[in-house]
Amino acid sequence: MDRRDMLTATACVVASSLFATRAIAGEKPMTAPKQDSFALSRPLHVGQSHLVVKDLEMTSSFYQTMLGLSVLDKSAGGAVLGTASTPLLTLTTRSDAARAPRNAAGLFHNAFLLPSRKALGQWLYQAAQNNVQLDGASDHLVSEAIYLSDPEGNGIEIYRDRSPMEWTYHADGTVEMATERLNLQELYNSAAAKPEWNGMPEGSAMGHIHLQVGNVAEADRFYEGVLGLKKMATYPGASFFASGQYHHHVAANIWNSRGATARQAAMTGLSGYSLAYNDQAALAKALATLDELEIATTKTSEGVALQDPWGIGLTLKAA
Repeated sequence: MDRRDMLTATACVVASSLFATRAIAGEKPMTAPKQDSFALSRPLHVGQSHLVVKDLEMTSSFYQTMLGLSVLDKSAGGAVLGTASTPLLTLTTRSDAARAPRNAAGLFHNAFLLPSRKALGQWLYQAAQNNVQLDGASDHLVSEAIYLSDPEGNGIEIYRDRSPMEWTYHADGTVEMATERLNLQELYNSAAAKPEWNGMPEGSAMGHIHLQVGNVAEADRFYEGVLGLKKMATYPGASFFASGQYHHHVAANIWNSRGATARQAAMTGLSGYSLAYNDQAALAKALATLDELEIATTKTSEGVALQDPWGIGLTLKAA
């Protein structure tokens, strides 16, 4: 979500309000799936994200210490991090990688979804004890989110979803979202009595990925027209796409990157990410559309790899 006007803060300081929009009454989902599985139980969901970094050791240590990720695999040139059983983030390094400029297409933030509000409060409490610097915090109506950056400037969101039964859906199937003040002090206080934090808990996931792109209309054509996602919400200069009534699995904005061209190969930041399909028919349809439009793809051991219009790697795979 938008962090343009968020103030830098420590974890125990309440972030300033950004802007608010009025919730509008609408229809609700017919059923209430488990809150901690809704994002992952849709026809597709985000799998892993892959970052290229300059300092592998420092960046990996940050994700372990500050986010509580575990090292699942490691080599001289990379590391795979996640929960005890689920890989979420791959870090690799290359000697010729140049630091990506702020206005380059690529990552706005990786969004780590925690399974409960309790877990989010516990993460905030331990972050305060470690003097983690935050970029801001917001209540988005559908979720509560805290923002920060890793040592190389890659954006991070840590969030929890409210129950979909609490979301407001409009007649066209879109969902009401906003950026309102999150009471960080209250969240912090809620965990102070029981601040146990033993790392990112099982059930955590890469809930969504937010991209910087060069043109929102082109992002709409790719994510809706090619991959078949639904546009669930819009902000000025941004679109939010999802599958199966989730608020968003992928977002794309031009807030820093209007007019950005394709990424260079030797560039730090987001190398690529994966979309994992629970629905095989949806995967087959997406692959058929790529074929029909003659968009270049490559079969890999993981799935089918391609690039979006800005050279960001994307792998479509069966969940």
